[in-house]
Amino acid sequence: MMEEIYMNAEYDKFDNAKNCMGPRKYKRSFHSGVILCLGLLSFFLLIGLITLGVYFRDSAGDVSAKSSKLSSMTEERDLLKANLSTTRNKLSSMTEERDLLKANLSTTGNKLSSMTEERDLLKANLSTTGNKLSSMTEERDLLQANLTEKTNELERLQKKTCLTGWTIFSGSCYFLSVRSGIWGEARQDCRGKGADLVVIKNSEEQNFLATIINDNTWIGLTDHGTEGLWKWVDGTPLTLANWAKNEPNNGGSRHGEEDCVHIRAADQRTWNDISCTASMKWICKKIP
Repeated sequence: MMEEIYMNAEYDKFDNAKNCMGPRKYKRSFHSGVILCLGLLSFFLLIGLITLGVYFRDSAGDVSAKSSKLSSMTEERDLLKANLSTTRNKLSSMTEERDLLKANLSTTGNKLSSMTEERDLLKANLSTTGNKLSSMTEERDLLQANLTEKTNELERLQKKTCLTGWTIFSGSCYFLSVRSGIWGEARQDCRGKGADLVVIKNSEEQNFLATIINDNTWIGLTDHGTEGLWKWVDGTPLTLANWAKNEPNNGGSRHGEEDCVHIRAADQRTWNDISCTASMKWICKKIP
């Protein structure tokens, strides 16, 4: 707009000079106007170039700064990617370690449970061992007491004597008959000697009798009063028994009902019920 106003002014000046000074002056003024216009154009062009240069310089600086910033951001991105990858690897490793710790914890828990069970078992065994030890101590004391009692009894027995033909055992005298007879005759003979048919009190006495008999031998056991209710001749019920296999059976004898008992010479000296009318030897027993 300023350029147009300036050119219009110059054009008016040129027309006035042409009208006043003539063709020569007009030509000179025209040239001066052209030069002035060119100068102004050059000035404005220079200003434009300078402005563009400044603009492009600033733009180049901005581009360079932005490029540097972009490069820095790219490096930061790559660094973040690397850190992220490292973090993922660490996280994966930590997950594996966590799983391993869980497995170890589970194994440790199982071992601890097993050790607790073993400890409880050891405590129970220790308690049982203590009880057994206490029981064994009581048994030892009881055996010592029994031994003392047996020793005293032996000393007393050594002072006792039995008549000729009698055998002493545990404070009692035993007589084994030479002849044979029925159960009633055997008991009558024992009573005539101040004794009775033997009453077996314990396994030791049973074992002793087994060593002195050689034939089937009557003992003082019968169920004559009530069938199946076995009693000794002194009236005591049967508590210790040494029956042979399938005995007593109250049958199978040619002598009839089997109400009396004898010790077998064979068959490991076991007992058998038989008819009281059978004939065999007998054993008498008495306390001196």
